[in-house]
Amino acid sequence: MSRIISVSNQKGGVGKTTTVINLAASLAAYDRDVLVIDLDPQSNATSGMGMEIPSTGNAYSLLTGATDLEGSMVETGYDGVWAIPGSRDLAGLEIELAQQNNREFFLRDKLRVPEVERFHFVLIDCPPSLGLLTLNALVAADSILLPLQSEYYALEGLSHLLDTIRKVRQLWNPDLEMEGVLLTMYDRRLKLSREVEADAENHLSEILLNTRIPRNVRLSEAPSFGKPVLHYDVESQGARSYLQLAEELISR
Repeated sequence: MSRIISVSNQKGGVGKTTTVINLAASLAAYDRDVLVIDLDPQSNATSGMGMEIPSTGNAYSLLTGATDLEGSMVETGYDGVWAIPGSRDLAGLEIELAQQNNREFFLRDKLRVPEVERFHFVLIDCPPSLGLLTLNALVAADSILLPLQSEYYALEGLSHLLDTIRKVRQLWNPDLEMEGVLLTMYDRRLKLSREVEADAENHLSEILLNTRIPRNVRLSEAPSFGKPVLHYDVESQGARSYLQLAEELISR
């Protein structure tokens, strides 16, 4: 049975897209088939895997019904990883959805098809907001993975997101679980990183994942080459950390 994970945080620059791209490649390295859905109008997950944004057969055409799931998927070129590319048209979709009935369920309904079951994992890259696109991702998901950067004000705004998750459970998706909080941009040499880690361990101990995603040059470089870090520098600390994250999620 497919496991649908929404990777979400309303703050930008916390490592959502980096996590989606590299977790997908790492899960595939463990012989899991993965579907990536790029719901961010910036479409960085799409470009970060070296793909062009098609004019049709993308997340926008899927949500508007112009294409079905099968017609929206493309091969990424990486074994075991497929994607539904993003589209800049997603930026206007929230306005289009605003007047629709059951607008929070559009993505969930599109994913309730037999084709989804060919994948072990579905990873949804959410935009850095709590708008309708993110709500659609949370309603469609089995769980949420929350990247949290190891920087100043890291926990600021987290309570608002957790409140949103509780609201989603109450109104639309009672089975939504917390996959975990993932510390990103971590550098144990820095006092600030260690302080954020300590705060997270104190306040989020039940949902904090064991894996730490480090600040890593190769991890930062990989998207500009359109590659997951595992296919850019398999020996890098960034590649090893995402393989560890994949192991941690598979073992659950």
